[in-house]
Amino acid sequence: MKMGVWEKKESVRYGLLDSLRGAVFLSMILFHGCWDLVYIFGVDLHWYKGTGAYIWQQSICWEFLFLSGFCWSLGRRPLKRGLMVFGGGALITLATCLAMPENRVVFGVLTCTGSCMLLMIPLHKLLKKISPEIGIFFGFLLFFLTRNINDGYLGFEKINLVKLPVRWYRGLVPAYLGLPFPGFYSTDYFSLIPWIFLFISGYFFYQMLSKRKIFAYSFWRWELEPFRFLGKHSLLIYMFHQPVVYALLSLLFHFLE
Repeated sequence: MKMGVWEKKESVRYGLLDSLRGAVFLSMILFHGCWDLVYIFGVDLHWYKGTGAYIWQQSICWEFLFLSGFCWSLGRRPLKRGLMVFGGGALITLATCLAMPENRVVFGVLTCTGSCMLLMIPLHKLLKKISPEIGIFFGFLLFFLTRNINDGYLGFEKINLVKLPVRWYRGLVPAYLGLPFPGFYSTDYFSLIPWIFLFISGYFFYQMLSKRKIFAYSFWRWELEPFRFLGKHSLLIYMFHQPVVYALLSLLFHFLE
């Protein structure tokens, strides 16, 4: 499967979008490589547990979901694409629970992204009636207001506005939605809320640019290698980048012994 971006009517590939997504994926691969060094190979990287690394990690998350929402309107066969991405997330969950349960991935980024892609199929008919500018505003507003929902609050980062009822945080379905129960654990947790609001913000940003005929400009065809390659094959790379990174680091530490 190719998760690249396509324009429906002209079947034009926008290389710049592939390149931007590829840059995000490269950043993600480097971040996960550092995670392996710290939590699997025991390398002491003090900075990785600090504010700078948190900002790095959040930038990857935000860009990934926003770009995914932006590219949704450009893709063909949304049902097939959504099911494949969601299925990729299910495979990662199964594989990690069986092979490395201490580092299991439950409701990871692919599960969340695939869910957003599938939900956009019925939501698109409603959302296309909303002004893109209004949609972007309320999409970001809802994202900021629900950012701390995993921790039991409405609010953003260190600002908690409203404490949510503890009784809501029970079971796997609430955890999938954004209400993880006590003891829930996942090394890569992306609940539907708040991330769907960032996905929708990306969707509306595309609608705003499309309305203004921005995609007629030639710079959207620009391609930056190797970022374009990473973005064009993003699902396949995401599925296999962690085992490859782990194998390469294992070989490196084997030869350094």
